[in-house]
Amino acid sequence: MEPGTNARFHHIISTIQKIALYETKARYFLVGSNNSQTKFRVLKIDRMEPRELNVVDDQQVYSREEIQNLLSMIDVGNRNRQGSLGTPFVPVASAFGIVGFVRFLEGYYIILVTKRRHAAMIGHHSIFKVEDTALIYIPNDGVRKAHPDEAHYLKMFQSIDLSSNFYFSYSYDMTHTLQMNLTSPACGIPTPIEFGKKLVKEPDSLDDLFSASSSDPSMNESQKKKFRPLKQYLRHYGIRNSPNKRFVWNAYLLKQVEAILSPDWILHITHGFVSQSNVSIFGWSVYITLIARRSNRYAGTRFLKRGANFEGDVANEVETEQIVHDSGVSSLQHGRFSSFVQMRGSVPGHWSQDITKMVPKPPIGFDLSDPFAETAGKHVNKLLARYGSPIIFLNLVKNKERKKHESQLSAELFTAIKYLNQFLPPRHQIEYVSFDMARKNNEKDVNVMKKLAKIANDAIQRTGIFQNFDPYYQHKSEFILGTPNTIDNCGRLQTGIIRVNCVDCLDRTNTAQFALGKCALGYQLYALGFIQEPKLEFDSDCVRMLENLYEDHGDTLALQYGGSQLVHRIKTYRKTAPWTSQGNDIMQTLSRYYRNTFSDAEKQHTINLFLGLFIPEENKPAIWELPTDYYMHHITTFKKNSKFCRTPLTMWWDKEILDALPRSQDELKRTYMQVAKVHPRDEIVDAYQDYYQPMRFSVLDELFPYKISNSVRDFMPHFTTDYSPFTVRARPGRRSEESTSRGTTMKNPSLTGQSSTSSATSSASSGADSEESDIEEDWGLPSDSHSTPSSKDSVKTTTFEAMFPSMHQVYGMQPETPKQTDMQMLRKYVIIGRNATRPSNTEFLNRHPTSKVFLKKYSPDQLDLSGKPPHVGEDSKHCYKQFVKRGLEGSANISPRDLSTYNLYAMGGTLQARDVRILRYVSCE
Repeated sequence: MEPGTNARFHHIISTIQKIALYETKARYFLVGSNNSQTKFRVLKIDRMEPRELNVVDDQQVYSREEIQNLLSMIDVGNRNRQGSLGTPFVPVASAFGIVGFVRFLEGYYIILVTKRRHAAMIGHHSIFKVEDTALIYIPNDGVRKAHPDEAHYLKMFQSIDLSSNFYFSYSYDMTHTLQMNLTSPACGIPTPIEFGKKLVKEPDSLDDLFSASSSDPSMNESQKKKFRPLKQYLRHYGIRNSPNKRFVWNAYLLKQVEAILSPDWILHITHGFVSQSNVSIFGWSVYITLIARRSNRYAGTRFLKRGANFEGDVANEVETEQIVHDSGVSSLQHGRFSSFVQMRGSVPGHWSQDITKMVPKPPIGFDLSDPFAETAGKHVNKLLARYGSPIIFLNLVKNKERKKHESQLSAELFTAIKYLNQFLPPRHQIEYVSFDMARKNNEKDVNVMKKLAKIANDAIQRTGIFQNFDPYYQHKSEFILGTPNTIDNCGRLQTGIIRVNCVDCLDRTNTAQFALGKCALGYQLYALGFIQEPKLEFDSDCVRMLENLYEDHGDTLALQYGGSQLVHRIKTYRKTAPWTSQGNDIMQTLSRYYRNTFSDAEKQHTINLFLGLFIPEENKPAIWELPTDYYMHHITTFKKNSKFCRTPLTMWWDKEILDALPRSQDELKRTYMQVAKVHPRDEIVDAYQDYYQPMRFSVLDELFPYKISNSVRDFMPHFTTDYSPFTVRARPGRRSEESTSRGTTMKNPSLTGQSSTSSATSSASSGADSEESDIEEDWGLPSDSHSTPSSKDSVKTTTFEAMFPSMHQVYGMQPETPKQTDMQMLRKYVIIGRNATRPSNTEFLNRHPTSKVFLKKYSPDQLDLSGKPPHVGEDSKHCYKQFVKRGLEGSANISPRDLSTYNLYAMGGTLQARDVRILRYVSCE
């Protein structure tokens, strides 16, 4: 297409969202349909092969009548020779998608999503959570070849709970960020790619899109001239992105069929966390969505997966995206969306912890020396390719300890970054910030969250945020973040990423990510025009809702990696956690220790089996017989790569990636699974039709937007006069963030909200063994000496009056004793009311009490529904016809006689009885 073409891109919606599984002795038939059940596809799976998978997709689209005829033919063809009807041909299972196919030592199994739950919506695109799955054995029992280890592998595979935090979408690419999904490709219009037959019938032109408008007689000639150019170059394309396989957890399960099946059959399942909340700003809904994508590279449990492998993939790598959008317009093309992306991951290096000894903190050891930081270089190179520059490392690990433990990781990370920066241009160098969060939290006079807020603001100023709309004219330039989008000529882009880590990347990391998310939310709401400055206060409804989201986010990720929920939460570092939380922290610590010690090995075997890192084979050791899984995750140690090309150690980055900076290469050179020219109202791209489904009856109270968390319903106090979600709420047991502990001992910690423990960090070592600065960075942060609160900011004793304010303090008015004149007026009013409502002739009613009236109950059998209609006389029919005629045509004409009668009455004459009736009739007319 010629340069200057105006192209619109729409996400292709999968036309298979409901599946019915039919079974015969020789085959399984999967009948897939769209939501409206007007288009159908058929997938045939052979059941006569004991060890091979034979799947056929005929690429044919059937109507409802055609699919019914096909199923009837299959039913008739599989009856016995006697011609008996037998059992009815009905589906043996219903599903919402195919997770994949897996084989152990016998035949293949098919995994189906049998239950789903609405988890979030991005515009009109729905995100679903897998609630239940079914594992169905494909080969017929007559050809099955049994193996003694099959049951063990099957039980191990089924221990993967697919209903715990696995997500998918039929139209939205969850493996990529919102910025990747909404920005246009840098290469212009992609080459159309079709799978098999054409996706849709490609029209010669899209003139019909504008024919009605351009021929509108109400338009003048100048308006038509402005409108005609749109007919010449506006084109609409349906696209389906190639997924980021790093976040596709069923990639191995789809490996056998992905190349032969239509993309409509394929569901890419991600693992992590998805949650959404509604911030009501004076009735206007703004959705905050938190999406966490867990990487499937070097995946595993806490103590068994530390550091990184030789490919630069780190343990516990999670990409967290915070999306804020104005729900007034939900369309991705016309709505206002903003996002901020951050990530967590283990320190990139070859280190581990020895768990053979029963100790609370296994010692940290380095398995391999890496003097040239090759592993860290490969890791950073991948980050530059995915996110662009700058890459900011926020290291929360201790800097110095009496007995070296985690401080070794800080030294290793700082040395690696310092070495790698020698070979990067100054404007794209890696930025390093070290904040000893545990030591700072032990100090009484230090506000950890304030220091994190300062770091977050400086870091986000460098990376920016994504927004698909231009800033408002009244916005201040210092608060407009991001790089201008020169491709779409609209909006701002986030370039680079903030990478947070501690030792486990759980407790401290989640609190730091909340601080980053809080700072980013301020800029996002400012960009959307809802606040005047990009600053949000603690204890407001909006921040409490965000804190709740990140608490759930941290708990979920901690359960996946560490086996328990968060031990030290955001309230712990804010020093507002109640003293009763200490017992919960102890229980979570014990639970995490037990799971890491006794159940992590079995869980790691299951993950390796699910991801296809271990493939069972006959006459080879089973997975539970292997002493270690090291070789599964470090493939280069035993498999020589023939394509490996030795490059200088100083050139640890790819030239193509460096040329694309500060933009990411993956974003500029993206690829597509499917591209086709479409009409914007085609079913495959009409997200509005797909979400609202006007062909179905919907109960508003049961729709997803009514069920998500709401700031008014779930966070706003019941009695308040200020409905702003950005107002600080002074609740009992909670204090302002600026009020920090001064060592004042309170009689009742549960009322003041003070933490009952002096050390609420993940390390028990004292913070007094380090005299150096707690924040170390290569981009200058001002000293924190001025941020120490003064004595005026000390905690005030909570009183009963402060906890229960008066009516005058809340509502501005105070009840008083009524005046004597007002009381007399009230008494007179009561007496008048009693006399006016007193029943008349009460003595007669008392002498003749009314009998109670009971309704007679009739059963359906007693009702005579077959009776004849009653006889209606001619006069009655004529009267009814005249009544209907008057309703349609108005008043009837008055006869001369009636008119003379009325004139006689008007002049004061005497009327006969008949004339009186006529007069009443005329008056009614």
